[in-house]
Amino acid sequence: MQTYKPSVSLIRATSYDNEALRESLTTVLEPLGGIAAFVKPGQKVLLKPNLLTGARPTKECTTRPELVYEVAKMVIEAGGQPFLGDSPAFGSAKGVAIANGYQSFIQELNLPIVEFHGQRYHTVSENFNHLLLCKEAMEADVVINLPKVKSHMQLTVTLGVKNLFGCVPGKMKAWWHMEAGKDANRFGEMLVETAKAINPDLTILDGIIGHEGNGPSGGEPRNLGILAAASDVFALDRAMVEILNVSPQQVPTVAASQRLGVCPELDEIEFPLLHPDLLQISDWRLPDKLMPIDFAMPRVIKSTFKHLYIRFIKEPMNTYSRG
Repeated sequence: MQTYKPSVSLIRATSYDNEALRESLTTVLEPLGGIAAFVKPGQKVLLKPNLLTGARPTKECTTRPELVYEVAKMVIEAGGQPFLGDSPAFGSAKGVAIANGYQSFIQELNLPIVEFHGQRYHTVSENFNHLLLCKEAMEADVVINLPKVKSHMQLTVTLGVKNLFGCVPGKMKAWWHMEAGKDANRFGEMLVETAKAINPDLTILDGIIGHEGNGPSGGEPRNLGILAAASDVFALDRAMVEILNVSPQQVPTVAASQRLGVCPELDEIEFPLLHPDLLQISDWRLPDKLMPIDFAMPRVIKSTFKHLYIRFIKEPMNTYSRG
């Protein structure tokens, strides 16, 4: 009996120029059946980029607007109805998107932006059944996950699985940190259960320029020249840590996905284009030191007030000052 192998499509891609990027996206998706294999006419399609912060738009710590734009156009051409959604650490999804250069194509495509702070759903996990996910992600017909390759001071590296943490509404993320305490294993399992519950149909990883060092926002840009796509987010993350030359056991999300039996090994993954061996880099810079997972109560309160200040005071003032 033939055993199913998840497929991870990997290519070299060095440009965010629209024409070149469109060609790269077409190439990386072709072995998976193209965008039409994931999007059918009339379907509502959530595009979930990494909209971490509006504070450092030149530091490559968010998904590039060019990538989101080209994917949105492909969805529209396939007959889908795309919308953008996220729950940034600080501020609103719209404010962070605009600060990172999304404004022009949002207007051009009339692309709705949904703030993940409304009605909530329980996760399907028995171990974390009190933890809530946003209704918009759970009810979308199709979820396209658009993460960025980044080092991370708590999780070593953040890729496709961690990006889905943005589907946790509002400041509930800080409470999840606090609930996990200092247990990186438990926090990794939370993130894996989140990814399982959302079950993205497609993940396209922005690794053309990554963010290395003291991420998720305090590091520096790094040219990687990689674009990756897969329907299996766990297989994609496993392939990427191989490319970055980082042990899976160093990355709580990958280690947890292995413990929970949802992460294939490399020899259980099909690579229809390039193999990770051909893309490996030996000098990817990890954080100078790892920070504990937990958010103590004062930090949760401080984080919540900072988020509310940016969202309801600073962002409206910036909008007003732009006229």
